[in-house]
Amino acid sequence: MIREPWLDGWTVGPKLGAFEAATAESAPRPVRLPHDAVRDLPRSATGDQGVHTGYVPGGVFEYAKTFEVPAHWREKTVRVEFEGVYRDAVVFLNGDAVVHEPNGYNAFEAVLDPYLRYGEPNRLTVEARAHRDSRWYSGAGIYRPVHLVVADPVHLPLDATRVTTPDVDADRAVVHLATTVRNSSRHTRTVRVTWAIEGPSGAGLATGSTPVTVLPGSDAVARIRLAVEAPALWSDASPALHRVRTTLADERSEELDQDAAAFGIRRLQVDPQRGLRINGVPVDLRGACVHHDSGPLGAATFADAEDRRVRLLKDAGFNALRSAHNPMSRAMLDACDRHGVYVMDELTDTWTRSKVAFDAAPGFAERWRHDVDALVAKDLNHPSVIMYSIGNEILELASPAGAAWSRRLAEAVRALDDTRLVTNGINGIIANLDRMAEIAAADAAAATTDGPPSDEASDPNTMMATMGDTMARANASELVTTSTEESASVLDVVGFNYAESRYELDRELFPHRVIVGSETFPSRIERMWELVERLPHVIGDFTWTGWDYLGEAGIGRVDYTDEPDYTPTGTVGPYPHLLAGCGDLDITGHRRPVSYYREIVFGLRTDPYLAVHPPRHHGRPTATTPWSWDDSVSSWTWDAAPGAPVTVDVYAAADEVELLRDGVSLGLAEVGAEKAFRARFETQYRPGELIAIARSGGREIGRTTLRTAGEPGLVATAERADVAPDGLAFVGIALADASGVVAGDDDVAVTVTVEGDAELAGLGTGRIRTEESFAGPSVTTHDGRALAIVRPTGEGAATVVVTAEGFAPVRVPLTFRA
Repeated sequence: MIREPWLDGWTVGPKLGAFEAATAESAPRPVRLPHDAVRDLPRSATGDQGVHTGYVPGGVFEYAKTFEVPAHWREKTVRVEFEGVYRDAVVFLNGDAVVHEPNGYNAFEAVLDPYLRYGEPNRLTVEARAHRDSRWYSGAGIYRPVHLVVADPVHLPLDATRVTTPDVDADRAVVHLATTVRNSSRHTRTVRVTWAIEGPSGAGLATGSTPVTVLPGSDAVARIRLAVEAPALWSDASPALHRVRTTLADERSEELDQDAAAFGIRRLQVDPQRGLRINGVPVDLRGACVHHDSGPLGAATFADAEDRRVRLLKDAGFNALRSAHNPMSRAMLDACDRHGVYVMDELTDTWTRSKVAFDAAPGFAERWRHDVDALVAKDLNHPSVIMYSIGNEILELASPAGAAWSRRLAEAVRALDDTRLVTNGINGIIANLDRMAEIAAADAAAATTDGPPSDEASDPNTMMATMGDTMARANASELVTTSTEESASVLDVVGFNYAESRYELDRELFPHRVIVGSETFPSRIERMWELVERLPHVIGDFTWTGWDYLGEAGIGRVDYTDEPDYTPTGTVGPYPHLLAGCGDLDITGHRRPVSYYREIVFGLRTDPYLAVHPPRHHGRPTATTPWSWDDSVSSWTWDAAPGAPVTVDVYAAADEVELLRDGVSLGLAEVGAEKAFRARFETQYRPGELIAIARSGGREIGRTTLRTAGEPGLVATAERADVAPDGLAFVGIALADASGVVAGDDDVAVTVTVEGDAELAGLGTGRIRTEESFAGPSVTTHDGRALAIVRPTGEGAATVVVTAEGFAPVRVPLTFRA
C-alpha cells in the first residue's frame, strides 16, 4: 500500500457560483495543508458571526489539486483519506461528485476509482463552508491532515484493526484483535492476515495469523486473541504503549497491504463507593476542557502543536482532557496516549434542536449513527480514551424525546465499544429553558439579589453568568431532578455542567450514580476539588478551560467599569475581542496565575505563587464573569512610581504567608481569610525583590521570589532547534534582562522573518482583545511575551530573525531533518 501525506500542491479560493465571474480577489492561491481558510480573513464588529467566532467571518471555499494518474493505477484502488474538513465537505474528481461529509469533525474517505482518468492529469476539488453554524471559532476548510492511498483491490481500510484488552491480570493480558479486510475486486479472494505485537521497547511479544475469505465487493473481519505475558500497563503515571503490526498477504504469500496501530493494556473500573480506578489504582480526574483550535495557527491541526498542548497541560497539573464539543483530532489522541492523559471524547454540541442558525441539528436524525460510528472507529485503539460523551448541554434532554435520544445514542456507542464509559454533559438549566418561569417561581422564596435572566436568556453563557447562585439552586431543584432522571440513568457516569449543587444531593437520591464535573467555573476550583476529594462517587472535575481558545470572545475578561466607554454586555466581549480569555494557559502555552492556583489546590505544588495586580489599576472597580480570574501577573516589574499602592496575592496550601520586600517583612497574612488557598496583601510598589514565604504549623513549607527586571533586551528561543521536516518549530519571544526576568509592563511591536527552508505559520500572544493578525509578520508583545510558529518547507535549515525598534535583533537557527 502507498499511503502518503497529501499536503502540497493545493490551492484555495472562494467558491464561485456557476454564473459568477472570477475576479482578482477570487483568484485561487497556493496553500499547504492543513489549512484554515478563515483565520486571515478581515474581522469586523458588524460581521454576522459576531462574538461566537471572535468576529471572524465565514464563507464558502474551494480547495483544488491537480495530480497525475499513471496507467498502472488501473490495477489498484485509489482513495483520499481526510481527517477532517469543516464543514459540509463535498469532494469532486474531474467535476463528478465523489462523497459528501456534513460533519466537520469526522474522518472520511473519498474512493476515486469510478472517476479516475488514467494516464492524464486529474483535478480534485473540495468544497467546504462555515457560516453561523458554531458557538465557537470552528475555522473552515481542510484543517486536518490528508493522505493519498494507493492499494491493492484487496486491502486494509482506514482503522482496519481494532484492539481491545478485555482480560488483564498482573501476569498476563489477552489482546483481542479484529481486522477488517476489504475486497474491491470482482472475485472472491482468500488471503492471510498476520499480526505481530510489540512491547513498549519494540521487542516482539506475540504473533498469530489466520486465512480469511472475502466475497467480491464486501468486507470480512479476521479475529484472534493473543496473550501477552507480564504486560506493561498503561496509565497516566506510566503510559506504556504497545504496537500491533498487521500484514495482509495473498494466496502466494506476497504482501498486499500492511498497517500498524498503537494501543495500551489497561483495566478500567468505576463504582460510587470506590470511584474511578485504572488498573486497580484510584484516580481523580484533574480535567480540562479544550476546544480544537491551535491559537495562532487557527483551526489548522498539526501533530507537533497537539503534542505541545497535551504536554504543557499535563505539566500544569492536568491528567485528563475533555474535547469540547466535538470529536478530538487523531493527533491529539496520539499525544494523550504518549503522555498519559485521560480523554473524554465528545460527539456533538447539538442533537435535534439548534443552538445557532445553521448548525448540524437539522440533519442529526439522519446522520447520528454515521457520526457515532466515526467517533468510535477513531477512538477505539486509544488507551487514553476512557469516556465517550454523547453530547453537551443538549436542549431537548429533559423531554421524553430527549430521554429516548439519550438511550438510543448511549446504546449505539456500547454496541460498537462496551469497554469504555458513556457520559453526557448535562446542564439542567439549559435542558429546561422552556420552563424557566417554573424555575424562577421555585426560587422566589429564597432571598437573593441575583435572578433569572430576561432579554439575554437566548445566550446561554450570559444566562449562566447573570443567574449567579440561582443557577446552583435551580440545578438542585425537584424540576431538574425529575426532568433529567431518565437521560441520566442511561449513562455510566453522569456529567454535570455547572451543577456541583447536585453532587451531595444525588448521593442520597441516586446512590448508584457516579458523577463527573464535565464543565465547571475556573474561579471555583477550590470548592470543586474539595467535593471530588471528599465524595467517592464524584470522580473528577473538568474546568472551562485548560487552554484558551478563539471565539466565545471575552467570556473570561476583566473589565474596568470606570472606563468612559464601558457598557455592561454580560459575557459578550465587544469587538475587537478575539479570545475567550478563560484558559489556565493562554493560546501561546504560557501559564496564567489561575493555573498555578489550580496546581496548588490539586496538591501538586508546595511553593507559594505570587500574583501581582497592575499598580496602574489599583482601586479601580471591575466587572467579571464566572469564567474570569483576577487581572494579575507574576511580575515585580511595573511602570509605576515607587510607593504606588499595589495588591499582591499569594497562593499557597499553608496556614499563613509572610511577604518580604528587599529583605524587610511586610507582615503576615492568613491563607483562606477571603478565599481558600489565597493570602492578600496591600502594599507599595518599589523596584527590587519580593519574597513570599509560606508556613504551616509555624514551619516553612516553601518560598517564591520575584525580582524587578534590569535593562531588558529582545530574547528569542526555540523550544527545539532540531525539528522534523513535517513538524513545527515554536520560538518564544520575550523582553527580558540578562537573568531571564521578563519586563512585562512595556510591550513593543516585534517583527519576525524567516530565512531558509521554512515559513512563518503563525505569530501571536495571549492578548484577548486585539486587531493584529496571526499571519504576521508583526505583533505587539503581551506581558512581555509572544510566540512565533515556524513550519519547515523541506529538509535543511532556517534562521528566525526577530527585530524590534530600539533593540538588537535576535537570530534563532533551526535545522529540519527526519
